[in-house]
Amino acid sequence: MYPSQGILGDMMKHIQGFIASDHRGFWLKDYLKRYELLIDLGTFDDIKKVDYPDYADKLCKLVKKEHSMGVLMCSTGIGMSIAANRYTGIRAALCRTVKDAELARSHNDANVLVLAAEFTKGSMAVKIVDKFFKTKFSNASRHKRRIRKMG
Repeated sequence: MYPSQGILGDMMKHIQGFIASDHRGFWLKDYLKRYELLIDLGTFDDIKKVDYPDYADKLCKLVKKEHSMGVLMCSTGIGMSIAANRYTGIRAALCRTVKDAELARSHNDANVLVLAAEFTKGSMAVKIVDKFFKTKFSNASRHKRRIRKMG
């Protein structure tokens, strides 16, 4: 999944992807980092209020450059989803269940998982992230055709 070259080089072979949040998603990002091998792109505390599009931008640019995957979170997940899906080649999916994560990967080849920190418990988030990273795209022709139509 990861290229042998890139800005992070061989290190990416051992990392699942990238993670970023705004101040409202910070607690969940901090929780997930205990269980998942993800490169943290910020924010680094929940005190200073920050703008979620800035963190979606950082993550999406690296996901595209490294041919990797990422996890974003904000309060509802909606803002991060909208911000991330503005990037060509990014298919961000707001997932609230393990099944959502499985289908986002297998049917839509999603490369960015978005979580709602306000509505997702830490233990459930770990299960969702785990399923997201372990599920492969089905490569079914109908799914490939639909993805092509989205550009």
